[in-house]
Amino acid sequence: TFFGIGFDIHRLIKNKKLYLAGVRIPFHSGLKGHSDGDVILHAIIDAILGALRKKDIGTYFPNTKRYKDIRSPKMLKPIIENLYKSNYFINNLDINLICEQPKVSKYRDKIIRSISNLLDIDKNVINLKGKTVEKLGLIGKEKAIACEVITSISKYD
Repeated sequence: TFFGIGFDIHRLIKNKKLYLAGVRIPFHSGLKGHSDGDVILHAIIDAILGALRKKDIGTYFPNTKRYKDIRSPKMLKPIIENLYKSNYFINNLDINLICEQPKVSKYRDKIIRSISNLLDIDKNVINLKGKTVEKLGLIGKEKAIACEVITSISKYD
């Protein structure tokens, strides 16, 4: 069994669509990034890469023209394919979404369903927690959203 940890943070900007775990969330701002800025999927990718001991998301998806505005599910796909090809499976995924708004409880089921579909794993191995930062810093002022993920993977016998 191997463990991986992932972290991501992106600034919120007006007039951009907000995507979390591949789900379009109705919100007044979206996440600024070279891609769609999906902090949940980016943190999941890094957690999986960490468990596989395969560097980080920037190694595979550098800030080049080729990946400009790429949707995060497209980035996740080859990482997941590699995981399964290497004969590993995901035991669990524990996610902290750190933001004041939008409220996680409102979208929890939708987000978990999306992750379950994208990773082809059972919903029961996914846990999503919404955390606020008591109005502190950029996240507290609703100018950014962060996400941290820890995962555990095992090899099929």
